Amino acid sequence: MARPLTFLCISTYFKGNDFLKACKDAGNIVYLLTAKKLDQKPWARESVDEFFYIEEEEDKTYNMDEVITGLAYIMRSRMIDRVVALDDFDVEKAALIREYFRIPGMGQTTGKYFRDKLAMRTKASESGILVPGFCGLFNDDVINKFLDSHPGPWMIKPRSEASATGIKKLYNRGELWETIHELGDKRHAYLVEQFKPGDVYHVDSLSMNGRVIFSWNSKYLAPPFDVAHGGGIFRSMTVPFDSSEAHALETISVDVLKAFGLRHSASHTEVIRSKDDGKYYFLETSCRVGGAHLSELVDASSGINLWKEWAKMETAEAKGEVFKLPPSRKEYAGIIISLTRQPWPDISVFSDPEVVWRMDEEHHIGLVVRSKSKDKVIELLDKYADIIQSDYHASAPAPDRPTH
Repeated sequence: MARPLTFLCISTYFKGNDFLKACKDAGNIVYLLTAKKLDQKPWARESVDEFFYIEEEEDKTYNMDEVITGLAYIMRSRMIDRVVALDDFDVEKAALIREYFRIPGMGQTTGKYFRDKLAMRTKASESGILVPGFCGLFNDDVINKFLDSHPGPWMIKPRSEASATGIKKLYNRGELWETIHELGDKRHAYLVEQFKPGDVYHVDSLSMNGRVIFSWNSKYLAPPFDVAHGGGIFRSMTVPFDSSEAHALETISVDVLKAFGLRHSASHTEVIRSKDDGKYYFLETSCRVGGAHLSELVDASSGINLWKEWAKMETAEAKGEVFKLPPSRKEYAGIIISLTRQPWPDISVFSDPEVVWRMDEEHHIGLVVRSKSKDKVIELLDKYADIIQSDYHASAPAPDRPTH
């Protein structure tokens, strides 16, 4: 009888319980490598055969030499067949581990396209995919020429952070250069991008054998940057099915994932439709399930749990078996999330039958609604936003780095 496969999952943040459960249910041995400070989080412990904890460095990174040494000791008596990164910040760690121990899967070169915003924009542009104008912050003359040819406002973005963390919007040349100088010796880790006003979308996908086998389109009702930096309320909803929007989003996301060489993974790709020319521009992508509970939005709308199906797909790929997605549905869903003034807000007021998910997190309120009617979803999201704004909403300054 063949031995069970062993999966090493890595997560810098508390997330991915559905993946851990599905991975274990598929008959695998499951290890989880995470930060020591997350040891008391409600992990799906019954699905994890062993936890490996590591103390973070002062800058919240892992000492990868220690990780490699620790894993080398473990592998004297145990096999590791696959390594899975459950969060953006774990993609590079997983790629390094795979390459060092020659474990199948994405290596460091491909991994860069899903972590480094400069690498992904350069690769997309070289592949003929539309991207907003951008420039690395290496050479002053090159930056000045970029500013001459791409009028402001501009965004300065960290190359390797997640979500809207660390992004600054600048309106004139003087304040942009002031911001660059403030970055000092770290400026090479940032890029400048021309700001394009427009609607921002996210495409959540599953890829197997280099082919996108599932793709779901949603639209942010307020851009993530505005929510993070303006203290707004986060909302997103399903894009109309079989619309020109949906077809354009699917095309650009498939082109991106093919150009970047994604083989087997979940992915979350963001696209903007410019208000100026109506064209769709690639913003960024990642090889993981989208954050901010977007998997609950996709699940409500499609019936597909991205975490679970990703785990089943990884198992099938490792065993050389055929993987088939379960049937999906097409209903409209919307998500709304806000910080709250109350530690544990009373959400009984949100009692409509369309509510299919409620967030359970301190100082937060979060709901997913589902309906066959797009207009009903919009109506509920608008109604709930008004209630949350007046009775619950709190805002906090955007952090320089994501918080756990």
